[in-house]
Amino acid sequence: MKISVILCTYNRCQSLAKALDGVAAQTFQEPVDWEVLVVDNNSRDETREVVDDFCRRYPGRFRYLFEPEPGKSHALNAGIRDARGEILAFMDDDVMIEPTWLQNLTAALHNSEWAGSGGRILPEQTFSPPRWLSVEGRYAMPTLVFFDRGLEARPLVEPPYGTNMAFRKQMFEKYGGFRIDLGPRPGSEIRNEDTEFGRRLLAAGERFRYEPSAIVYHPTPEHRIRKDYFLKWWFDFGRASVREWGRGPSVLGIPRPYLNILKLGTIAMAREMGRWLLSLNPQRRFYYKCWVWMTAGQIKEYSRLLGTTSSISAKKWGGS
Repeated sequence: MKISVILCTYNRCQSLAKALDGVAAQTFQEPVDWEVLVVDNNSRDETREVVDDFCRRYPGRFRYLFEPEPGKSHALNAGIRDARGEILAFMDDDVMIEPTWLQNLTAALHNSEWAGSGGRILPEQTFSPPRWLSVEGRYAMPTLVFFDRGLEARPLVEPPYGTNMAFRKQMFEKYGGFRIDLGPRPGSEIRNEDTEFGRRLLAAGERFRYEPSAIVYHPTPEHRIRKDYFLKWWFDFGRASVREWGRGPSVLGIPRPYLNILKLGTIAMAREMGRWLLSLNPQRRFYYKCWVWMTAGQIKEYSRLLGTTSSISAKKWGGS
């Protein structure tokens, strides 16, 4: 059964080269037919030259695909359509992976028991969080894209993260692709395209497997370890969550967004602001401050939805 690794990239040719070195070094216990499909989402740097170099060095292993429509979901869906594998694994252009990552991530997907899988996403060993930032426990921040659910393989009851996940291609044929109104693009950092797809499958009764031995190391650039970055991320996270939920049905003729804005602007905002302002622990204090920003993002997105005439629907999903 063939495996396709889909890696979408945009103007990161230097980190891309390191990521491709990691995937080129993958090892398997038994012979496996696999490929790496690099989807260039309209980069303006030397991305094409980097990928061409790997295509020459590893004939038949690497392929290049250009997707001119801006937006990661467009690039992901283009990769899904062009991929030759029956199992599709996903990674980002700025991560480091262990040599057994691909084998371990996809090992359980060669039959119909599991629809997808997700592995551990760990920080680089040199990462040291500031005093105000929690990276584990109740107040851990998803902003840094770490995903560690322990050392035991088991069913996964939450969606995996996009830089360390795999699905049988049949899932995209059955449920559609990644939603194109979600996912980062130039001028917007609204995300959730990966977790929305996972939640869509879980809601349909599909099963995911957690593979702790499939390990990805995610970098933490200095510009991301700033409070203003976190607050903007949480604001956009609030907007993305509302896009995922949609308008919802009206209540007694009153559009649902009006009711949600009223609830968020009074009860939820007051609760989170109280937790923020009364917390003495710096990690808890900043955590709840982020929730205030997330609530503000939800209010903004519900306000936007009031100006639309229809709810977010399957038409927003990219085709496969």
